[in-house]
Amino acid sequence: MGFERGFAIGLAARVALLLAAVFGFVWTLNQPGLGVARIVAALCVAGAVALLWAHVRRTNVDLARFVDSVGHGDLSQAFVRPGAGSGFDALGATLDGAMRRLREERLAIADEGRFAAALVDESPVAMLTIDEDGRIEPANKAARRLFRRVGGVRREDFAIHGSTFVAALDALQPGQRRLTTMLIEGAAQRAMLVAAGVARGGRGIRLVSIQPIQGELSAAELGAQADLVRVLTHEIMNSMTPVTSLAASAAALMAEVDDGRDAAIGDARMAVETLARRAAGIMHFVETYRQFIRTPEVSVRRFAGQPWADEIGRLFGASESGRTARLVIEVVPDDLLIDGDPDLLAQVAINLVKNGAEAAAGHAATPQVTLRMEPAIGGRTMIVVADNGPGVPAGFRDDVFLPFFTTKAAGTGVGLSLARRIIVAHNGTITLAPADGGGARFEIIV
Repeated sequence: MGFERGFAIGLAARVALLLAAVFGFVWTLNQPGLGVARIVAALCVAGAVALLWAHVRRTNVDLARFVDSVGHGDLSQAFVRPGAGSGFDALGATLDGAMRRLREERLAIADEGRFAAALVDESPVAMLTIDEDGRIEPANKAARRLFRRVGGVRREDFAIHGSTFVAALDALQPGQRRLTTMLIEGAAQRAMLVAAGVARGGRGIRLVSIQPIQGELSAAELGAQADLVRVLTHEIMNSMTPVTSLAASAAALMAEVDDGRDAAIGDARMAVETLARRAAGIMHFVETYRQFIRTPEVSVRRFAGQPWADEIGRLFGASESGRTARLVIEVVPDDLLIDGDPDLLAQVAINLVKNGAEAAAGHAATPQVTLRMEPAIGGRTMIVVADNGPGVPAGFRDDVFLPFFTTKAAGTGVGLSLARRIIVAHNGTITLAPADGGGARFEIIV
């Protein structure tokens, strides 16, 4: 408002000056002998026109400079001129105020952008961006760590994490989520993929978050199994304790009554003693499973792989299985170091080697079990136990680590379940696959 009034007053004054100069010039034209006055009047007209032009043009110049500065992103321009008068000081203040607000908005947007970028970059969930051309790029630190071995941005470059994972990336559309399997540090792990659609630079991209959940799933599954075993053993113990006690008491009474002369009493005594033994056996069996549900305490330390493997070989050689099958030990390199609990890992290895020997003994002409150790991706260690037995049917491979599940007639279903609990306690993985040339191959990453 101040600018409009000042500008109008200045404009009116300059127009009045121009009219006066024109009137004077016209007057001198009608008066003879006033040549000098005529020239002065003409100069006054020219000066008044120049003043009027400068007054009008100054507004256009300031507005043009303002628009040009905004267009080029230069928000550092100043428009206030001390003593400008004619309302131009008010115009300059208004333009400077607009510049200041634009600067503040730009800073606010930049702060929000930095905050959003930091939020994404520091997120523990790995994120990938996939553009319309299929270019795949990590969007944060977690993704750069997870995919640090990927050497490019094409889908083929991500194949080192498994074809299943790449196919899931291709098929996942914005708004969808999918549980898939991917290779992480050489081990197959389940991961949850979630996709969202965003725009960048006028082009649509997919933002895919990848969250490996194998550890959480394994922990939850083992926890559920432990709860189930705890409930079952509690109920069985409550039911079997009086049965065992009564059976033992009855067997003792029958022993006192039986003098060997009555065959019926003798048969009854044998039946009661058999019942007492079976009841005691069931109690022992249940007590074993109660011990199974206790999570093993892991004491991790670094130890040499070769001496550890040699000890496994000596223990196996002294067992009954060692007399029926040959154990081949391969440690690469010879000075391989392993981070883990040597006692618990030995328990797992001995169990796997023994199972492999028993399977191979009834199948192969020359039963053989291989225990191989080598470095894995990420500074970890791979322990492989493979045999030349019949292998595990495909339909049972996902069940062999469940408690109580066994494919052996005399098996208890404890060994592999306990092995898995030990490996999960090491933050590792254990998987079963067919061995080369047949047989079973257990692969452990710790």
